[in-house]
Amino acid sequence: MKKISLAFICLLVMFACKEEKKHDTKIETAPIAYASFGEKISDANVISKELAAKEFSNLKEGDTINLKFEATIKEVCKKKGCWMKLDLGDKKESMVRFKDYGFFVPLDADNKEVIVNGRAYVSKVPVEELKHYAKDSGKSDEEIDAIVAPEFSYAFEANGVLLKE
Repeated sequence: MKKISLAFICLLVMFACKEEKKHDTKIETAPIAYASFGEKISDANVISKELAAKEFSNLKEGDTINLKFEATIKEVCKKKGCWMKLDLGDKKESMVRFKDYGFFVPLDADNKEVIVNGRAYVSKVPVEELKHYAKDSGKSDEEIDAIVAPEFSYAFEANGVLLKE
């Protein structure tokens, strides 16, 4: 009986100590690298450009909401990097300026992905301001002269920007 008990205990110890091989299907991904401008923000709780466009479309002039969204830069101010236009999809865009003119983005940031955090609102942009932006973006004199009417704009004042590297 002692031999059976001893054999049973040895078997238990062997099975208890045996290393179990598991195949982990979790794929490790490298964190996304960002260059940060303005206030420190994170890439958590970001909405898509399509959801941002929907939020903008629900605004009336005078309304303001806080948003954090991801989009592609269509155009950047070529003089200082003091504004950018973001693609919202479906031929919509948002004109982004930076809080208190306190920071700028690189002049060559066109077509890069960004996350912006700040205030979204809608506004009517006067002709003079539209011409100023056209000049800053390097438009020709003919293109600038063709601007004759104010435009309705999805505007955004960013307090922080993450530029995907």
